[in-house]
Amino acid sequence: MSNALKEYLIFCQNRVERALENRLPSENVLPKKLHEAMRYCVLDGGKRMRPMLTYCTGKTLGLAPEGLDGAACAVELIHVYSLIHDDLPAMDDDDLRRGKATCHIAFDEATAILTGDALQALAFKLLADDPTLKTDAEGRLKMIQCLAKASGSQGMVGGQAIDLESVGKKLTVPELENMHIHKTGALIRASVNMATLAKQGLDSKTADSLDHYAKCIGLSFQVKDDILDEESDTATLGKTQGKDKDNDKPTYPALLGMAGAKQKAQELHQLAIDSLSVFGSEADLLRDLSLYIIQRDH
Repeated sequence: MSNALKEYLIFCQNRVERALENRLPSENVLPKKLHEAMRYCVLDGGKRMRPMLTYCTGKTLGLAPEGLDGAACAVELIHVYSLIHDDLPAMDDDDLRRGKATCHIAFDEATAILTGDALQALAFKLLADDPTLKTDAEGRLKMIQCLAKASGSQGMVGGQAIDLESVGKKLTVPELENMHIHKTGALIRASVNMATLAKQGLDSKTADSLDHYAKCIGLSFQVKDDILDEESDTATLGKTQGKDKDNDKPTYPALLGMAGAKQKAQELHQLAIDSLSVFGSEADLLRDLSLYIIQRDH
């Protein structure tokens, strides 16, 4: 990781942590248990990759980070809600997330379901009325539409449904890509598009280039996750290592072999870099971030 990217990622992590802290309900406000669970799941954990993408894209487009706090928080809240529900016994049935007990283990299943529901609702509330968003009502509506599509049956939730239906089945590479374009990629694309929608007067060619970049890194992120699920360990990952293989889920290493999966990640990285050819040095952080995604160890 380049020093410039490392410094900016730390800046983004600290910024979104403060922003989330300020936007989550206090655990002293009724219903206390629900609010405690929301803060437990959201704060002090995770790479914050999606908010970082929003901030990095904004920086590429010349937007100030303070104008993107609401959008960055919204995509992270949707992401955390999805993790809480993914970990439930009816889904992946996992007891470890981000290095600590999952929500249904730390609290209970009913609270975990309600916590995910509440975080999803809060995400859209932020896009509707967060005062930091420097855009008009039409811009807010477009952000809400973008995040709603990325989160629902045509995006993340649809991808999770395909994932559950694919357990024990042998998918083709295009079928696996389609699943992950929805399950993982849709929210990553939305994270980038939050910033492009916040940029008033942005031409469609530039917006499309950034969207294609996001599509490529969304897939490379999942390929790398599949690789780490086999090559890393539980302590490093902060979640149960080998879970996908144990659950007989289709993965890139299973379909392509480990060498083939690593080559696939490299190819997707190059496609992401090519998508940024319309930019100069102002997109260097996005270029470095694409490389980091396929080189990370957790």
